[in-house]
Amino acid sequence: MKNNFYTDSDVQRKKDSPRGGTDYRSPFQIDRDRIIHSSEFRRLQGKTQVFLPGEYDFYRTRLTHSIEVAQIGRSICNFVSHKYNSIFNDEYFIDPDLVESVCLAHDLGHPPFGHAGERTIHKLMTDFGGFEGNAQTLRLMTEIFYREDDHHRGMNPTRTLIDGVLKYKALYGDLENPENHFLYDFQSEDLKFVFENKIVKNEFESYKELNKFRSIECQIMDWADDTAYSVNDLMDSIHGGFITIAKLGKWKDQNEGNLNTAQNKYVEEMIDWIRKDKFKPKFGAQIGEFVQACSIEKTESLAKLKAGANPLEIQSQKLAIKQRENSLRDAQEKLSDYFIRVPFGGVVAEVNIKDGESVSSGTVVATIITRQRIAEISLNEVDVAKVKVGQKTTLTFDAVEGLSIAGA
Repeated sequence: MKNNFYTDSDVQRKKDSPRGGTDYRSPFQIDRDRIIHSSEFRRLQGKTQVFLPGEYDFYRTRLTHSIEVAQIGRSICNFVSHKYNSIFNDEYFIDPDLVESVCLAHDLGHPPFGHAGERTIHKLMTDFGGFEGNAQTLRLMTEIFYREDDHHRGMNPTRTLIDGVLKYKALYGDLENPENHFLYDFQSEDLKFVFENKIVKNEFESYKELNKFRSIECQIMDWADDTAYSVNDLMDSIHGGFITIAKLGKWKDQNEGNLNTAQNKYVEEMIDWIRKDKFKPKFGAQIGEFVQACSIEKTESLAKLKAGANPLEIQSQKLAIKQRENSLRDAQEKLSDYFIRVPFGGVVAEVNIKDGESVSSGTVVATIITRQRIAEISLNEVDVAKVKVGQKTTLTFDAVEGLSIAGA
């Protein structure tokens, strides 16, 4: 049964497969199998997640972490398909095999020694286009996945798998001495392939916004990654004795003023879990909570972004700009009339607006402290006829016995 969530373009590869259409597996299943049976994937067992591999046999490595991310990613696919059954069905769904492939591949290019290793290599490679873990993952998949005699070649991934691992889409040369979150300049060809020769960066106001533009499979992988390491790294730390009840209690006391009620409660719960030796099932249950925290929101498609605004929208925006220009010109011509004056002296204690900010009637522009006592009172139509401007008055307060204020 065809999954209409994807098009023929999504499963296209850079090079035609010699198998043609005879394989019993889907294109995304082929991608997954190539990753799992690769030496690049096996090398993750020697790469640090938090603790050095080999210290203890229960510590997670990048390999076990990637497997856990893949499982969480598949669970997210199943959850959103079930929760949003008005959107997804048997013929239209986010492919869990594709998401599994993205999750399994997401750390392939990250070096040993965690982010410290990545920063060190980047420093050494600055004059040669830098080093970035996500960019290196793409390089492995597209260029050096397999070794053949005296050369290497990539795994020939599908277009959607490449898009799924692309957390960042800004090139090194587009940014000013970036420390991370970039692709190598020569990978512009991979971007062209993913977006079918369209220059996507022109559709965004900044490279920061461009880097936020991710496929739904990439977003699922990113959340699964955050879930896995935020929960499981804590479990490893507790299991290894690096986080203890005494250390947590001391840390809580030192930071209690900076923690809100929910955070304080969570630390107390962690201490109780450790004391009762129930931290493993408790943390495990939280993974399910993070999966169920996922939601689907409708956004503008890239096609609509590229198409731009229609003529009516453009004309409407031009009219709005013209109106604002006229308002600005009118304000500039009458600038001397636009002053706010107070009828007394005092000290400005607080300014509540900024230059150029729009205000409406009733807006509190500033707070002024004065020694003069000014009272604002409301009178009905009968009593208002009994008072005159400048008339001496005395205010008394029923709630404060003996207090009265005289004035004019």
